[in-house]
Amino acid sequence: MNFSGLKVIVTGGAGFIGSNLVKRLILNGAAVSVVDNLWRGKIDNLKLKDGSYAIDLERDFYLVDLTDYSKCLEVLREADVVYHLADVVGGVQFAFEHETFIFRQNMLINSNTLSACLLNGIRNYIYVGTACSFPKHLQMNRGFNIVTEDQTYPAAPESSYGWSKLMGEYEAELAKSTEKINVGILRLHNVYGPGASFDAKTSQVIPSLIRKACLFPSEPFIVWGSGTQYRDFIYVDDVAEALLLIYEKGMNKGVIQIGSEIATTIKELAEMIIAISGKEIELKFDISKPEGDFGRISNCDRSRAILGWKPQVCLQEGLEKTYEWVAKRIKAH
Repeated sequence: MNFSGLKVIVTGGAGFIGSNLVKRLILNGAAVSVVDNLWRGKIDNLKLKDGSYAIDLERDFYLVDLTDYSKCLEVLREADVVYHLADVVGGVQFAFEHETFIFRQNMLINSNTLSACLLNGIRNYIYVGTACSFPKHLQMNRGFNIVTEDQTYPAAPESSYGWSKLMGEYEAELAKSTEKINVGILRLHNVYGPGASFDAKTSQVIPSLIRKACLFPSEPFIVWGSGTQYRDFIYVDDVAEALLLIYEKGMNKGVIQIGSEIATTIKELAEMIIAISGKEIELKFDISKPEGDFGRISNCDRSRAILGWKPQVCLQEGLEKTYEWVAKRIKAH
């Protein structure tokens, strides 16, 4: 893939997925600017292995809250492509304790970003959605719930986060129908890897369990829910690859979901993390805590057929890399 000569803006580019994408784009020749309010993102996510930054922070980093429409119009201009990754997201407890806040923020962020792209004549818009947008009933059945892109309607996501991200997809499709902008949409399953937040309040399941294992026994290793719930985990490098490919092969071709197509229960996940830690940890569950949907697995026929994409990093390898990354940062503090 050759992005040489292209000017690319990445919203949420200092975040977990966004910063990985920024580095890949630059390696492929793009001139990249980042727009981020640093609510969850961190400037240090943009650091390269040698300690330098992937972008010129003074010239190419914009500290902007995308809920401010005037700021959107100001910074989202003169680009060939906008990758829109910015959103408000967190772990399952945060998601259900802040539903109104999450919905309003994401609706404003998505609508402002797309509107600014249209008004400023940006020709290519890539939106990143979530598997949380699938209807609740498809994810609550006992057994393996395999989902395809066309199963989002009639819409009935479990959370306001899922609703807000689905509406972002819908608005992007509306914009595409005007033929004023090319649109690519990826719907991601559970993304993990180095760079993911492992904060106790907002982290998702993999970084949360890794943090607990690293800190054990000073922090108890307790798994929320029964452990029988399962997810489709996909490594961040594989997601970044899909994001590059969608610009090359997937514009104006509808929603394409990205996942591993493998169901991993949270109990299995916890056991893998304990084994990687090398510690003697007794597995305990707290069924009073929320566990979210029972489970979902991606069907990635469209990503294979359209993008020629398939995951390269297995869960064991990805967990080992993520554990090493989290452990180093906990030790440093």
